[in-house]
Amino acid sequence: MPAHSSAPNPAALPSLTDFASFYLYGLTNNPYQQSTDLERFGQLYRLVIGEHGGVGLASSFHPYQLVNPAGVTVWYAAYAQLYAQPDRAALFEAMADEQARFVVAPPASFSEFHVWPDTRLTSPENPVFSHYIPFVLPFLVRKGPAPLRWDAELANADGEPARLQPYLDAVNQAIRFVQPSPAFVLGFGEFDEQQPERLIERFMECRAMLLSQ
Repeated sequence: MPAHSSAPNPAALPSLTDFASFYLYGLTNNPYQQSTDLERFGQLYRLVIGEHGGVGLASSFHPYQLVNPAGVTVWYAAYAQLYAQPDRAALFEAMADEQARFVVAPPASFSEFHVWPDTRLTSPENPVFSHYIPFVLPFLVRKGPAPLRWDAELANADGEPARLQPYLDAVNQAIRFVQPSPAFVLGFGEFDEQQPERLIERFMECRAMLLSQ
């Protein structure tokens, strides 16, 4: 009888479209920082994402570090790192069945700034962003029917900032291991490769407030 291959069937593995590219975004004095504290990354993931399998990246980034010169995003790089593992089938299955969470270190190519055609976050165009420097914490999340923790907390607050504030305070405390004070979170979003300028818009929305400080 012919031997059966134990290699995973690539067709059975999830593609990048089975994941969503989310991020926390905020302001800091040093956007590109790393941590090896996997436990704290796991706590932050649960606090922001909740019961969804996925991947956290062991770094924060300036928005202009999220896409390398080859056009590859940090989220794609995280997916590729898992896909390259010999036990990738088990890893992806654990994400779907057990809501497993993993942390990967981004490739060194993402340490370099690569300014997008949308240059509004550069210092010459908006000097305020050289003092209040944008940062992003990415999460690659396996898609599923359950709401994200961030969205659930937002819904529970029902538009009342005072009800949401304790949760935001907890998130700000949870990022301290990788983004220490004076960094603070502005919000949460989903990255769209086709419209990356939407991320920049989120920072531009707070520009007037920053200029008034």
